[in-house]
Amino acid sequence: MAKPPFNAAPTWVALAALACSLQLAIPANAQKFPITAQQRAVANQVASAGVPLSELKADAPPSYTIKSGDTLWAISGMYLKTPWRWPELWGMNLEDIKNPHLIYPGQTLFLTTKDGLARLSTRKVEDGSDLPAVRLSPRTRSEKLPDNALPTLKNHLIEPFLTEPIVVDEQGLTASPRIVAGQDSRVLLTRGDRAYARSSGGDELIDEPTLKQKAYRIFRNATPLKDPITGEVLGYEAQFVGRALLARSEGTQDNIDRAGKARQDVVPATIDIVDAKEEMRVGDRLVPEPPLQIMSYVPRAPQMPVEARVVSIYGSAVVNAAQNQVVVINQGEREGIERGHVLAILTDGARLVDKTDPRQLEVKLPDERNGLLMVFRTYEKLSYGLVLDITSGVKVGDRLINPQ
Repeated sequence: MAKPPFNAAPTWVALAALACSLQLAIPANAQKFPITAQQRAVANQVASAGVPLSELKADAPPSYTIKSGDTLWAISGMYLKTPWRWPELWGMNLEDIKNPHLIYPGQTLFLTTKDGLARLSTRKVEDGSDLPAVRLSPRTRSEKLPDNALPTLKNHLIEPFLTEPIVVDEQGLTASPRIVAGQDSRVLLTRGDRAYARSSGGDELIDEPTLKQKAYRIFRNATPLKDPITGEVLGYEAQFVGRALLARSEGTQDNIDRAGKARQDVVPATIDIVDAKEEMRVGDRLVPEPPLQIMSYVPRAPQMPVEARVVSIYGSAVVNAAQNQVVVINQGEREGIERGHVLAILTDGARLVDKTDPRQLEVKLPDERNGLLMVFRTYEKLSYGLVLDITSGVKVGDRLINPQ
């Protein structure tokens, strides 16, 4: 079992006090986070922390001005041998940064060293620093900052996975509304097509139709995700196939049958396909489009020991995942896994027969460190992680532990 890593402050500092975040598809006015007295106290605590000088890279720059296109992970790697220790390195000046959740291109980070520790700040610390002083010109900053906060990673790497994958229980997807027909008897549906859908239920219209919302995501085939060690089914991953908008709600219509008797027909809802990852068909399920959310991440090591495994490689038929691909791991919220946790990837050592031993005993080669991943989405028993750095491919069954 790996030793718990050192952390200078609680993990929720990432959301409460650290000046780094990933903002995805949200308006600028959504970036105004409230700052509580407790969060500010933790921010002051973080500002007084630091990392040992031995953790700094030899070529770490004394100052760096953030540029458009930079990411938190890249800047962390510029300064640290272990980028996940960014929370300990980042020294925050609350007088400089009124809202510590955000940092922006144009701000300058200064590296200061004192008493064997190093930290970063947006203001040069003259007293006791081992680095030369840098004079700054006065600058005015407006209260409303532009919508270009520094992201943790390149947004396009994980943006699709924040909306596309869905993990449900065994009955979750089968209880969702379903496509029952395509216009003009079409079997396969794509962008621009019209289709008809019904709420889950029997042959009659249910009392409370679930097709009420305007926008829907369409899924297919809830595939079981099993723990590679215990065999436990941890959840079911549905395949994202497209998006639709509700054109007309479902209902009933009074008609007269051929015998002249009154009857009430069920009328499915009308939907228009507005986005297609692949062709849709009758039986595919509709899930309401969730509201846009602010997703904040900061790379950091978990505070508790982690011993996890790779369950699957998302959206790929290949055996091994490469850098910037997404994998599913067999731990989630019940084990304390959080967004932003960085884990080390270990390649599972092969088992083979020792042909040099007359007894022909089977041996297992040591697990070798292969790279890093960062968790960006969590469920109760599963999490999605992005492969950040990798030496060779990641495969199902590979181990995940604390990064140090």
